[in-house]
Amino acid sequence: MNRKLWWLYALVLTTVIARAAESTGAAPVFVLRIAGAIGPATGEYVSRSLDHAARERAQLVVLEIDTPGGLDASMRSIVRDIVASPVPVAAYVAPQGARAASAGTYILYAAHIAAMAPATNIGAATPIAIGLPSPGREPEPAGRASSAASPAETGHDTSSAKRINDAAAYIRSLAQLRGRDSAWAEQAVRESVSLSASDALARKVIDLVAVDVGDLLRKLDGRVLQRGDSQGGSVKLATAQAAVVRLAPDWRNRLLSVISDPSLVLILMMVGVYGLLFEFMNPGFVAPGVIGGVAILLALWGLQMLPVNYAGLALILLGIAFFVAEAFLPSYGVLGIGGVAAFAFGALLLIDSDTPGFGIAPSLIVAATLVSAAFVITVAGMAAKARRRPVVSGTPRMIGGVGEIIEFDAGEGWAIVAGERWRVRAAMPLQVGQRVRITQVEGLTLEVRPNPEAATSQGASR
Repeated sequence: MNRKLWWLYALVLTTVIARAAESTGAAPVFVLRIAGAIGPATGEYVSRSLDHAARERAQLVVLEIDTPGGLDASMRSIVRDIVASPVPVAAYVAPQGARAASAGTYILYAAHIAAMAPATNIGAATPIAIGLPSPGREPEPAGRASSAASPAETGHDTSSAKRINDAAAYIRSLAQLRGRDSAWAEQAVRESVSLSASDALARKVIDLVAVDVGDLLRKLDGRVLQRGDSQGGSVKLATAQAAVVRLAPDWRNRLLSVISDPSLVLILMMVGVYGLLFEFMNPGFVAPGVIGGVAILLALWGLQMLPVNYAGLALILLGIAFFVAEAFLPSYGVLGIGGVAAFAFGALLLIDSDTPGFGIAPSLIVAATLVSAAFVITVAGMAAKARRRPVVSGTPRMIGGVGEIIEFDAGEGWAIVAGERWRVRAAMPLQVGQRVRITQVEGLTLEVRPNPEAATSQGASR
């Protein structure tokens, strides 16, 4: 169904483009919008759009960028698609006030054309450390050696150096590919520096400054660009009068973008767990089980697209296991408290990145922990209340009960107890019709003795 909708959308768009091209005589220009954190949904959106632009023989694809950064894997996927694209790509930081920080800087360097709107900035491309930082340790300036570094600190510094050197080499190679300032690119990685639009133009980090997309296309008109595909060659842009087609993300990209939000993944996981738990505790309701199953599957789909810390995920699963154990094997809160602690620490560690837009809000973690704690308190309270109730069935309930002998001989016989016929045994002779009290239960045989209350009442009646 998804493929059919996409082809229908492509057919309609092709018709519009063909009519626009007939009226202007120039190949169309596709415009994509990258706003917010760069993640798996953004990578798929750019990849599908570049493929579509190649099929429609577009002369240029413009990426409007306004991003604080994003995931390294998604950024590299976009860069690969841009470098291999047969259609030239112009990365344009817009509108005014926008930024291309961190991952956006790499994309700008990879594009055939780099442009910025006034009052925008680029830079701060240092890769962010993954995982928890060393407690109490501040990063040292480049070139300063630590006088007495512990093995853990030395390992941390080595890992950080490897990550930064890899990123610096990567952006330097992109700068050399496009003939841009490689010295500043490496500085942006190693020192997290940034540039305004005018300064970036002066340092030849970008090719031009344009107020809007229309101004950008007018300034690009007549420029010759090298093709990025295997065929090579060059292409001369005729963008002044070209039709502009904006490609918006389809419903699948929008759903992917929503599902890959770490906060929503955590919420879906909780809804799924509690839905399934309620269904197992109350079989037959159906709806909680269905909702829980769907939520769990969506959460798993979101998790496989995110940089997950498996220690955090294991802690969350351990906390969930403790919640289930508390519900079915009440420990009066011991398992539940352990589950709440494991869940809270797991939620804090779940996403293995400090990238903007890909963290879980502390307020959500607190709210989820409080909900889990309320669940534990409720279950523990119900267990304590049930323990205080008197026994209403089973062997303990029968001991001390009263019955009436209906047959007795040689130390054994039968008696009626609570309307049921039971085999009884006694160490003393008993008479038919005599009231007895149960002292012990052995399998299906009751140990009995004469009921003293019955004897007292018979003596009083005489």
